[in-house]
Amino acid sequence: MKGVILAGGLGTRLYPLTKITNKHLLPVYNQPMIYYPIKTLVEAGIKDIMIVTGGNSAGDFLKLLENGKEFGLKGLNYAYQEGEGGIAAALGLAERFAEGDKIIVVLGDNLIESSIKPFVNKFIGQKKGARIILKEVPDPERFGVPVFKAKKITAIEEKPKSPKSNYAVIGIYMYDELVFDIIKTLKPSARGELEISDVNNAYLKRGALEYDILKGWWTDAGTFDSLIKASNLVAEKPRR
Repeated sequence: MKGVILAGGLGTRLYPLTKITNKHLLPVYNQPMIYYPIKTLVEAGIKDIMIVTGGNSAGDFLKLLENGKEFGLKGLNYAYQEGEGGIAAALGLAERFAEGDKIIVVLGDNLIESSIKPFVNKFIGQKKGARIILKEVPDPERFGVPVFKAKKITAIEEKPKSPKSNYAVIGIYMYDELVFDIIKTLKPSARGELEISDVNNAYLKRGALEYDILKGWWTDAGTFDSLIKASNLVAEKPRR
């Protein structure tokens, strides 16, 4: 299985910091943000990774990460996203890299406390489809929110004004090779982007979407508040 880290976007919610660099190169406590999703994948046993990025700072990823030797990777690949097409559009750039294998996708600004290896192992044993990870949060309206019926997900709503559950779909997704065919069928949302929730709903319609619930903390780092929250959580982690 291969890993894909999505580290593009303009990071406008972090202006003026992101006027001079990519959001995922900003520090979270004592390391660049991009280090954390790489380490999440490596700890889960993923050693072949692609980073999808864009903008004027794309070359800085290569300067910082080089070929991934520091992380024990057998290879670190790069893809460049032109413009702003959404998460699903960025993932579509990894089709050739995936080569028909299962993939695990991590949003570059997502940080977690616990290991995802148990979930990855479940997905390896899953014959087909997709697997997502949920976390109960106080502000689900900021995220993709699952709708449940008898503990089964019936739909995923993207940033709903009135969430039907207190769970968020965190930015870690596992897909089989059909994900790229699904992406090609998507139409832009009202935001003008190809939404990852539409990908997950397509798997739902096929009856091929499984989920797990994350223990320990999880946060994104896409706003000033969440960026400092992430730094504080990382700083406290060794003391827990």
